[in-house]
Amino acid sequence: MIGICIGDVTGIGPEVTLKALAELAAQDQERYLLLGDPHWLERLNDRFNIGLPLTPYEDGDAESRFLVLNPQPNSSLPEDLSPGSPKAACAAVAALKAAAERCLRQELDAMVTAPVNKESIIRCGIPFIGQTEFLASLAGNCPVTMMLLGADDRGRWLRVALVTTHVAIKLVPEEITQPKVELAINMAVHACRDLALPRQRIAVCGLNPHAGEGGEFGDEEITTIRPAVLAARSRGLDVHGPLAADTVFYHAANGAYDAVVAMYHDQGLGPLKLLAFENGVNWTLGLPFIRTSPDHGTAYDLAGKGTANPSSMKAAITLARQLAARRR
Repeated sequence: MIGICIGDVTGIGPEVTLKALAELAAQDQERYLLLGDPHWLERLNDRFNIGLPLTPYEDGDAESRFLVLNPQPNSSLPEDLSPGSPKAACAAVAALKAAAERCLRQELDAMVTAPVNKESIIRCGIPFIGQTEFLASLAGNCPVTMMLLGADDRGRWLRVALVTTHVAIKLVPEEITQPKVELAINMAVHACRDLALPRQRIAVCGLNPHAGEGGEFGDEEITTIRPAVLAARSRGLDVHGPLAADTVFYHAANGAYDAVVAMYHDQGLGPLKLLAFENGVNWTLGLPFIRTSPDHGTAYDLAGKGTANPSSMKAAITLARQLAARRR
């Protein structure tokens, strides 16, 4: 069974979850546990004529495929919540925690997380950097790496692992260390293996323009990144770099590399979203369970209109399902 946290209910998370599952329903017989407010799901299911056969978790049987569990039992969210409501934010965090705990107990084979709003969660008084960091904490502060992946309409893939994630640009250089670069390389290699790719050729970006130009534009490539690449190569890994970030993604998209290790958030996500804006997936590497997520936000401006595109959520669910099947 795969768990799906429906995210901030005042955003598009519940809508894209229902739409994605309705479109994927005929492809397999996987069972899904939706974690979130049942009444919001039921209203959207009816309002947009999605018609997904939802069953309360307590009433489910072996034939029920789409179960709904309220992570805040005996509590229902009001219908008139404003975008970014603290109540919606707290409910989203409760769903994350419940799904992760079920994964840790091996009651779920994987979890998929719809978007949440960091600012709203922090306003609730909950320390929160992001879903990736929150889940890593629940899993015992295990070292994790964020990978984003997706393909364009020509079937060209980008898979990008990040050395740093939600860090201010001015702090990035000091956050890049050789162990962190090596971790991202190792995680990228294992991800390629988990995806059953025939090879695991990894490109590693430099931090500075032209990968530092031999130290002319900074020395992080010389002091930190190259030693990490050489250490990985000494273990027999097919790793290349540091390479100039302004060209490496072009070559990766055309098949020269199977994954790219980027030094910071926007260095990696800019090219990925240009190539696969509508179907990109966020995959957390290093957790003791499978976790994927659509690569978009809450999109409050689209919520409730019935126009949200479920492509990224479909891709996230599909990847979770494929990874879970391989682990089984």
